[in-house]
Amino acid sequence: MGGAVRDALLGRLRARPDLDLVVSHGAIRLARDLARQQGGTCVVLDAERDMARLVLGGWTIDLARQQGPDLSADLQRRDYSANALALPLQAGGRLLDPTGGLDDLRRGQLVAVSEANLLDDPLRLLRGVRLAWELGLELDATSLGWIGCHAERLGEVAGERVLAELERLAASSEGHQGLAQALSLGLLQRWGTDPAAGVPLADLGQAAAAERGLGRADTLRLLPLARLATLLPGAAVRQLRGSRRLEHSCSRLRRWWAELQDGSAGLDGLGEASRLQLQQELEGELPALLLRLPLPGAREAVLHWHDPDHPLFHPRPPLNGEDLGKALGLAAGPQLGALLHYLCLERAFGRIPPAGAGQRDQALLSARRWLDSRRG
Repeated sequence: MGGAVRDALLGRLRARPDLDLVVSHGAIRLARDLARQQGGTCVVLDAERDMARLVLGGWTIDLARQQGPDLSADLQRRDYSANALALPLQAGGRLLDPTGGLDDLRRGQLVAVSEANLLDDPLRLLRGVRLAWELGLELDATSLGWIGCHAERLGEVAGERVLAELERLAASSEGHQGLAQALSLGLLQRWGTDPAAGVPLADLGQAAAAERGLGRADTLRLLPLARLATLLPGAAVRQLRGSRRLEHSCSRLRRWWAELQDGSAGLDGLGEASRLQLQQELEGELPALLLRLPLPGAREAVLHWHDPDHPLFHPRPPLNGEDLGKALGLAAGPQLGALLHYLCLERAFGRIPPAGAGQRDQALLSARRWLDSRRG
C-alpha cells in the first residue's frame, strides 16, 4: 500500500521498493517472527501504535496495525490521497482508493486527504512539498493553503525528522525549486532561514552542475549540499540535530560565499593566504562552492579539483613534520607547525616543485630561509 502502489501507478517503481503492509493486529509480533524465520532484522518503530520494520534480503518492509475498523478507514487517515491507495494481498484483490487518489494522480495533483490529517503529524506539511517535487506532481490550491496556514506547526516536530525531509528534498532533481517553495510557504522560519535564500536556490539546478563539469557521483553528493548550505545556516543545522559534519560544511560554504559575494574575480581574486585557507577548508567539497560562483573559471577549477596531485586544489606540505623536524633539528611544536604551513603555501603556488627529485632540496632551502628570517 502507500508509496509502492503510488510509484507503480506513476511508472517509478524501483527494483526493490520499500513496502508498507497493514495487518489487522500483531504487526510487531509478525515482523519478529518473519525476521527469525527468514534470517532478517526487526526494528520496532512505534510500540504504542504496533509498527515495526523488517529488513530482509535487501528489502525493507514496514508493518503496521490497521487503524480503524477496516482498511478503507485506515487509508482515510493518511496524509495525501496519493498515499492512500492499497492492494489487498489475497488473490483477485482490487485497488482500494477511498480518497480519490487515482484520479488525483491522473490529473498530476498531490491532494491532502484533510486538514486534520495534516495536523495529526505536522511533518506532513513539509512532506507534501517534498513529495510534489520528488514525484513531479502539483499541490492543489486547498492543500497549499493548509500548508501555508499551519506552517509554524512544523516547529513542533523533532528536528532530525525535519532535516531528513529537507535532505530528501534537496537530493531530488528539482529540489532547489522545492526548497524555495518550502521557504516561501514559511515552513522554515522557525530555524532562522533567510527568505532571500530563495533567489540563489533558483540557480542550483542540474544544469549548473553540468555546466561546471560535475559527473553524476559528484552531482549526487555536492548539489544537495550546496542547496542545503544556501538554505540553512550552521546554527540551523545544529537546531535540527544534524551531524557536526553537515553543520561545519554549511557554515564554511556560507562564509566563503559571503567572502566571494562579488564573484567577479572568482577564486583568483583572493590573496594567497586566503586562497590556501579556502582550499584546505573545502578540499572535499569545493564544487559545492563553485556551483554558486559565476561560470567563467569554475569549470577549469573543477578540472583541477579532480586531479588529486594538484598542489593548490589538494594542498600538502612537501615534507611531513617528522622528516622536516629531523632535517632541521626542530622539535614538534608551534614553530614546526607554522613552518609546515609556510611550505604548503610555497608548494601550492609553485615556488616549490610539486614532485620530483628537486622537491626535498628546494623545500629544505625554503625552510632554512624562513627560519633565518624569523631569527633575524
